[in-house]
Amino acid sequence: MNNMWLHRYAVLLVVCTLFLVIAGASVTSNEAGLSVPDWPLSYGRLMPEMTGGVFYEHGHRMIATTVGFMTIILAVWLWRVEPRAWLRRLGWIALAAVIFQGILGGITVLYLLPKVISIAHACLAELFFSLTAAIALFTSPSWKRGAEVVDDSGWPSLRSMAIVTPVAVLSQVALGAAYRHGLMDIIPHIVGASVVTGLVLYLSVSLLMQYGFHRGLRRAGLALTIVTFVQVFLGIAAYISRISTMDSVYPMAVMVFFTVLHVGAGALTMASSVLASIQIMRNVRPSAVEVPQTA
Repeated sequence: MNNMWLHRYAVLLVVCTLFLVIAGASVTSNEAGLSVPDWPLSYGRLMPEMTGGVFYEHGHRMIATTVGFMTIILAVWLWRVEPRAWLRRLGWIALAAVIFQGILGGITVLYLLPKVISIAHACLAELFFSLTAAIALFTSPSWKRGAEVVDDSGWPSLRSMAIVTPVAVLSQVALGAAYRHGLMDIIPHIVGASVVTGLVLYLSVSLLMQYGFHRGLRRAGLALTIVTFVQVFLGIAAYISRISTMDSVYPMAVMVFFTVLHVGAGALTMASSVLASIQIMRNVRPSAVEVPQTA
């Protein structure tokens, strides 16, 4: 019973963390990052007047604080009841990550949104979200049923793709954050999107076509396929809406809407690639020969 409630709590933390990522994207998209000049308090108070950009910035801080306390509970819970030592350590790693993420958020405010720190803050958010999703998977009943091992028969091998794909997705997240924070133009992000989309779709289609009979791998491939198509659509919509409203003095609602959804879908893509990689590493056995045969 305790383990089942632990899994449910881990899933709740995943949902709250996604909400936190979306709230953070709302801060940037509404240009509200400097609406509150101090940290960790807001205008020297725990609860300032929630008007204008303060609503987005302080609201983001409130959600972040909630996620932080929830992560403390998760880490302690895992430490108390989880028999797997590596998973207990993962809980403490999650706690360290969320604390460091909060510090990065404070630095962005105190030092007036330094671009490199802001990009690191955005990337760590996606990594922390993926980590919470992984913990939810590790505490699930399906994980405890054990692996269903199959052979890795394709080339390039699924196990190698399982390493490359999440790294590529994270690189694309960094390029997107670099564009949003004004460090570089949109072109690298667009080029990266083409490459990463190809990698992700190759991996997901391989999972669906070769291992459609395998429940864990099939679900991983299906999730990757869905979030990738949604993310590509939202990326195009976000770019068009940004160009269409670039002459506006204030951020327009349509641009904010699609951009925030694009960031949220990016987090889902990152987490889906990580979960797919975990399933592959667990269930797919390396083949004896991982290079193509030549005539």
